[in-house]
Amino acid sequence: MAITRLTDIITVFDSKWTYGDVKFGYEGEVNQEHDTKYPLMLVEPPSSIIPKIYDGREEYEFEINFYNLYSQDAQSVVTLQKRWDNLQDLANEWLDMVLKYYQDSVFTTNVEAYLNDESIEIERIKEVANDRLVQIKLTFTMSGFTKCFRPVSNYPTDYSGCLLWLKADSGVNFSIPTKQVSAWDDQSGNNGDFSVSGSIKQPFRYGYDGANDKAYINFKGNKSIQSNSNATLGADFTIFTVAKSPVDLTRPYFSYYSTREKFIIGGRNGNTYVALEDDAAHTFVGGGSGSTTDYSIIRADLDGSTGNVNVQRNNDSITSSTIASWSGVSFNSSKYFVGSFSTDFLDDGNVEEVIVFNRVLTDNEMEDIKGYLNTKYKIY
Repeated sequence: MAITRLTDIITVFDSKWTYGDVKFGYEGEVNQEHDTKYPLMLVEPPSSIIPKIYDGREEYEFEINFYNLYSQDAQSVVTLQKRWDNLQDLANEWLDMVLKYYQDSVFTTNVEAYLNDESIEIERIKEVANDRLVQIKLTFTMSGFTKCFRPVSNYPTDYSGCLLWLKADSGVNFSIPTKQVSAWDDQSGNNGDFSVSGSIKQPFRYGYDGANDKAYINFKGNKSIQSNSNATLGADFTIFTVAKSPVDLTRPYFSYYSTREKFIIGGRNGNTYVALEDDAAHTFVGGGSGSTTDYSIIRADLDGSTGNVNVQRNNDSITSSTIASWSGVSFNSSKYFVGSFSTDFLDDGNVEEVIVFNRVLTDNEMEDIKGYLNTKYKIY
């Protein structure tokens, strides 16, 4: 069953009100703009409860206000009752269209949202605000599936071999005035923390406006942050990144660099880019044509015993290749970097999450981790 958030419901509300303007706010804001197209629908921010935490349904208590003009000239022609009736007709038609949308959607066997089997309260008000408006207020409860609290293994640390987990919404030490990041703590429990000294190299942390309005780290101006200790990655790995990059050149999200072995995951000329090199200069460069100028989930895995590499962007087709004569080298003689690789920098790109496993995950585990990331960031 699809998760239905408040944003999703409000989007449907907005799309089905085709008679005039729509606002999301409070009653006191109605008369702040004088170029409003009436009839107006105002959706107030709802309160909600999750009555049964293992059911996953959230019940939103909506107050929807409908306004239309009722000037002194109109009062001599149309009765107040008639103006209310006309406004209620529009409100009823709108609500019918909302419910029809959910009933007729592709989720007919598992309706995303529905009106609770309770009465709809209707309140009629006249001479509202300064524009001599009439008002109908509908109060009702709508349910949607938002979060099942039943324990489900779906976080990276629920799977064996989670070596590193960086996420921009947790464990970031940054200056509030400047937003500059001095440290980024590993959430895997393995103490693989990152830091950067000197403000000239420190990236910036923003608490919103990333994918799905989530937090992100921005690397504008050749910024970078590195692990405090050498990597402890063996010959096998699975790595996930959530990031986006500018179109041009090589833009590294996450990398490992030594004089012998190295890898990079990022974007290049707007496409997914993954590169590997072992201590005998055997290399892989690839990744496919999926655009990285918007936020993407990139997954890359390496089987060190065979040299087999798989790369996937979002839910696109998997690109597979085998590196000839791959030496099975471990990546443990140097440090990890986020936002840079040697002399290449992410520059004005953003990173939201990095997850590293010290093994090749199973297909089901891959899907679980991608599911966790896409549920959070809603990328595809």
